[in-house]
Order: sequence, then C-alpha cells, then structure tokens
Amino acid sequence: MSTNTPGEDVPVRPIDRLLAFMSLGLLLLSILCFFAIMIGSSAGADMQTGIWPVVAVIVWIAPIVAFAMLLTVLITSFVRKARAGRGG
Repeated sequence: MSTNTPGEDVPVRPIDRLLAFMSLGLLLLSILCFFAIMIGSSAGADMQTGIWPVVAVIVWIAPIVAFAMLLTVLITSFVRKARAGRGG
C-alpha cells in the first residue's frame, strides 16, 4: 500500500519541462534536416559544400542528444518520485 494519495503527484520542475521540449525540438529538427537532405540530393545539390555538411551532422547527432535528454528527464523524475515516496 502506498502512503501517498492519488492527488499527491510530484510537481514537474521547469528544467524537466525544458529538457523534454528541447528533446522534442531536436527530434523534429533532425527529421526536417533528413527531408532536406532527401530533397536536396534529388534536386542535384552539391552535398559537400555550403550548409549541407552541417545539416548532415544534425541528422546524426540530434537524435542521440535528444535521447540523452529524455533519459535525463526520466531518471530525475524516477529519483524525485522515489524520494517523495520515502518521505525524504
């Protein structure tokens, strides 16, 4: 039996909300960059010059960073709920 009543949820901290939205934003940016690479390569753009290398790096790096942010949010929320459950 839990000592907490159902109405006693642990409040969401602003840093958790910020990390969650940044994670979502990075994933959306990665998807947009992926489609930009698909459209650009089919249009015959030179993928070795200009902004294209940066777009390619975003496609590779952004999902990893977003996953790390999401894991951070999950771990901190589990720790906070465990501390609230223990009462300390």
